[in-house]
Amino acid sequence: MIEMKNICKSFGSNLVLDDVDLNVESGKILALLGENGAGKSTLMNILGGVLSSDQGKIVLDGQEVQFHTPSQSLHKGIAFIHQELNLINDLPVYENMFLSNEIKKNRFSLDMNKMIQETQEIFDKLQIDLDPKAMVSSLDASYKQFVEIARALMMNANYIIMDEPTTSLTGPEIERVFGIMRKLKKQDVGIIFISHKLEEVMEICDNYTVLRNGKMVACGETKSTNPHELAKHMVGHEVRSDVLHREVDDNNKVVLKVEKLSNDKDFEDISFEVKEKEVLGITGLLGDGRSELFLTLFGDTPNYTGKVYLNDKEIKIKNIHSALHNDIAYVPKNRKENAIISDMNILENGTLVSLGRYANKLGMIKKEKQCEEFEKEKQALNIKMGKNSDLITSLSGGNQQKVVLSKWLLSRPKVLILDNPTQGVDVGSKEEIYDIIHELAEQGVAIILLSNEAQEIIRTCNRTLVMFHGKIQGELRGADMNDHKIMTLATGSKLENANNEVSQ
Repeated sequence: MIEMKNICKSFGSNLVLDDVDLNVESGKILALLGENGAGKSTLMNILGGVLSSDQGKIVLDGQEVQFHTPSQSLHKGIAFIHQELNLINDLPVYENMFLSNEIKKNRFSLDMNKMIQETQEIFDKLQIDLDPKAMVSSLDASYKQFVEIARALMMNANYIIMDEPTTSLTGPEIERVFGIMRKLKKQDVGIIFISHKLEEVMEICDNYTVLRNGKMVACGETKSTNPHELAKHMVGHEVRSDVLHREVDDNNKVVLKVEKLSNDKDFEDISFEVKEKEVLGITGLLGDGRSELFLTLFGDTPNYTGKVYLNDKEIKIKNIHSALHNDIAYVPKNRKENAIISDMNILENGTLVSLGRYANKLGMIKKEKQCEEFEKEKQALNIKMGKNSDLITSLSGGNQQKVVLSKWLLSRPKVLILDNPTQGVDVGSKEEIYDIIHELAEQGVAIILLSNEAQEIIRTCNRTLVMFHGKIQGELRGADMNDHKIMTLATGSKLENANNEVSQ
């Protein structure tokens, strides 16, 4: 058992952890829950040797231990899979698997073949179809997550900390991760599972601990609670779960229209339109092509055939600049690699797209106006942060996501594309983001919401398009938007128009 007792931690005058206890048993999965900024990652960074506590102690299997570095924690059998994956894109998979623990032929050379072989063996054990020699930069987020899990298992960890491991995964991939976790339980591995997806917590976890504002406010067995109660513990009040979408007048103006859009490999013959004040959902499974489709519409991969119309005028999106010129904004799904600039501060990240609006004739930024506009978005999105001059990396993942959202809201878009905008965001912050989405829609913005989560689509969208292997498999709206029909279309089946049954 791991016991963390009376843990306290402050950053300057900010008390992040206040007398927190945490117990993790071998062969059990503990859910560590809380809003963004509640102290979860700080607590785990102390257990993982990234940070030192100001007060309290860690007892591992009956003996008090101290960790001053991650390697000390790992040496004691504690592996930490961080929310922001710690892989090196410019190295192949097998080298990432053995990073700082390489197998050597002799003093001067590495045994590449042995490392490739052992990597393949653990991939086979986990039933992961992945080439050990593939470059990490070529992998999508889900396979990077699998590499992190495989690396932890290769280190023979007795305890594994999983910080939001399913955030970027689809349903089948999540089930595969859960299968791995269940195997580890049978081998007496203890797992700390940090997640905002409470249905997943109920499915896979044995126990739970909830932090709120740096304090432990609840703990117990998951079989004795439910998602509604867990959410209430996390935010300190009732959390709504009703469907939020509104009716959109069929006569509303079409803002964005796409006709027969195709590229060479990712999507084919795509046609759709989104109207003023509408929230259009796009969903599917891994490999459905939706991210590639909308990156094309944002000018990131502009080699396409077909036509794009904005407010009834045909436009050609040659690059990102032309997308911005046409008031199209895009919040990407990979926050760390595509959305934040880690060496810049919060204010700079939050206003980057709109800098031209704050410049005088000499090109100097009017700091007062820049701060004033960012402050409005900060309040509207309830961003928990310190000073504007703090680095963006000082924020929790969820608050980083809100800063990214504020950056695009300040660009005042006509079309806002959101690719998994609540990824890594807690239940309370999700509701705030949903409210922002609908407020923007009411103001006339056409919203396109890409999401892996069927319930997110059902709750927030007026209608949804379901993609399969680069094509639109079907459209659902109203009462037809449910988990069963979304999954039916996402797996390649058709629905009969007459009775909405699965076609044979």
